[in-house]
Amino acid sequence: MNYLEFSQTFDQTQPAPIYLVLGDQDYLIDNIRSQFLKLIPAEEREMNVGIYDMEETPISVALDDARSIPFFGERRLILIKRPYFLTGQKSRVKVDHDLNDLISYAENPEPSSIVVFLAPYEKTDSRKKVVKSLKKAAELIDINRPSESQIRQLIMTIVKEKGYQIQSTTVNQIIEQTGGNLTLIVNGLTKLFLYYQDTKKIEATTIDSLVSKSIEQNVFDLVNIVLKRRVTEAIELYKTLLLNGEEPLKINAVLIQQFRLLLQVAILKGHGYSQGNLAASLKVHPYRIKLALQSVNQFEYEDLRTAYLGLVELEQKLKSTKEDPEFMFERFLLNFVNNQIKV
Repeated sequence: MNYLEFSQTFDQTQPAPIYLVLGDQDYLIDNIRSQFLKLIPAEEREMNVGIYDMEETPISVALDDARSIPFFGERRLILIKRPYFLTGQKSRVKVDHDLNDLISYAENPEPSSIVVFLAPYEKTDSRKKVVKSLKKAAELIDINRPSESQIRQLIMTIVKEKGYQIQSTTVNQIIEQTGGNLTLIVNGLTKLFLYYQDTKKIEATTIDSLVSKSIEQNVFDLVNIVLKRRVTEAIELYKTLLLNGEEPLKINAVLIQQFRLLLQVAILKGHGYSQGNLAASLKVHPYRIKLALQSVNQFEYEDLRTAYLGLVELEQKLKSTKEDPEFMFERFLLNFVNNQIKV
């Protein structure tokens, strides 16, 4: 189920013994955690709620708590944070996890306990036995890729609950500004609520100044500026990203990712793919496909390909030399503008 399905039905159903919350949307994770905490009366939480970080505590400690009888209450709630062993990534610290114990618990969970895995990752490693076992036993709440309509509904719900008004066009502008990043959206709404606390009516005129852009949206803007060969503007935006603390390699990686997406969209569009088919085939958020199609319709395929190859070359140089990244980006930009990139 997605977040909206969870939030709309959770109070009306009997909780499952195990949940897996998968996705890196901090705001949604916090909301889901709060929903589960409401299942335990406030006066019982100290004794019947356990919170365990898998980068600090072995899984067996959390499961031993889950197997315990509730203390003067009906349920125990066990929140398991950062279960990195469900993914292919390595932990920076060594924690001895008995994953066979987790598999055993998944097969025979304690009826009086609710175990919630809060996994802030895009995906799990489906090849692992522990992942197969957990997904078979757990209720999955996937918050990775809320659709544009779900994000819009969520914004409208938050605004209405706070007693404010907002136009649908302004909601669209917020989504575009943040690239659908819910953490940025919620942070932006908090600022907007303060700014419009007298009128209770959110206007589009302040979105640019009060709602932060995601790096993806900033890079999307940078892509279009590069393709339009606006050198000075491109350099200024690149400098701004660096001043905001973004690493040159990360900026370049997102640029490569964006140009790769534009090339894929251009090719598949030529084969008759619709916007919906593109999103499903490329496994990309529909909003990103929508923006990619706008760019593809403006620019030549050869320009997309040339810029992509130039950025791949730039990535290799960023990894292998100690030259100033800003200077290297400027050189790439000038080579692109002057058609001096080898293809």
